[in-house]
Amino acid sequence: MQNAEIWDLYDKQRHLMGRDHIRGEEIPQGCYHLVVHVWIKNRNGEYLISQRSADRPMHPLKWECTGGSALKGEDSLTAALRETKEELGLTLSPSAGEIVSSVVGRKINGVQFSDIVDVWLFEYDGPVDLTKATTAEVAQIAWLNKGQIKRLFDDNEFVDTLGYFLESSTF
Repeated sequence: MQNAEIWDLYDKQRHLMGRDHIRGEEIPQGCYHLVVHVWIKNRNGEYLISQRSADRPMHPLKWECTGGSALKGEDSLTAALRETKEELGLTLSPSAGEIVSSVVGRKINGVQFSDIVDVWLFEYDGPVDLTKATTAEVAQIAWLNKGQIKRLFDDNEFVDTLGYFLESSTF
């Protein structure tokens, strides 16, 4: 499969299983793949969020934080930095971020996920230029505070699997 996205598979304890997985195929029982969510906060307490492009297969035109699946060989930080560069054209300093949550096998609205989700929080106060993004996954970006993001959730304009943002005192 040329151009297929390949992921590493992990067990529930986050140990590499030495097995590759092709994106789009069913993940075997007892296996998990690594996903990163990247929240970027400025000194004004606002978060950089992005609106998904209209052609995205899931959640088109919904707002979200940056993120995605780690590629084969990537650790969590490397995946977070790559996704941010690809989607936003933004190069973050590795030392500006920290993992604020990690969940294995989330269950949301009755749906079981076969993933390990590392939630990153980065501090950033520089410019953002979407023309430097290397994918067309993002339609637009905005700096919003937690109250404004809650309104997007309430209006069903935010990806619903990111509700932990509103429930956490970390943000």
